[in-house]
Amino acid sequence: MDLNQPVGENYANPKTCFFHVIFKAAALAFYILSALFIDNFVIIFVVTVLLAALDFWVVKNVSGRILVGLRWWNEINDLGESVWKFESLDQESLARMNKKDSWLFWWTLYLAAIAWIVLGIFSLIRLQADYLLVIGVCLTLSIANIVGFTKCRKDAKKQIQQFATQTIASRFTSSIQSAFTVV
Repeated sequence: MDLNQPVGENYANPKTCFFHVIFKAAALAFYILSALFIDNFVIIFVVTVLLAALDFWVVKNVSGRILVGLRWWNEINDLGESVWKFESLDQESLARMNKKDSWLFWWTLYLAAIAWIVLGIFSLIRLQADYLLVIGVCLTLSIANIVGFTKCRKDAKKQIQQFATQTIASRFTSSIQSAFTVV
């Protein structure tokens, strides 16, 4: 990324942006077009879910790191409890993230989930319960990324605020100490 370039002028990571969008579009397009051309539910289910799973993996492990500087995962601790783990770039690096990349990341994340919801409504209206299963799996994967990255972004903001508070407090404390030391 060229640091001299004004932020937001171009995509800083066009290949990552492409792959961030392509699997979402491929899953949605295959699902929609397959209803017109394919009469085999198993093929529609397998291919659509495979594309949605590829999208989930790419977003969670690649584009989230590169486009917005965030990473999340979920672990089960020794007590059997689910624990969310978050990573983010430092404050300075997050501030330098390309605004256009970030905008694309968040909007496509939400728009894909909205598209699956709309398709789910159509399947409900047409009473196609089997297709609701496909949509349910794809929507679950989309929502998992939305929840994970939203929690991660909130955690990153909280860490930045804590760092700022600690920095201000330590400078205030050292200023008071130096004032008493001079006397």
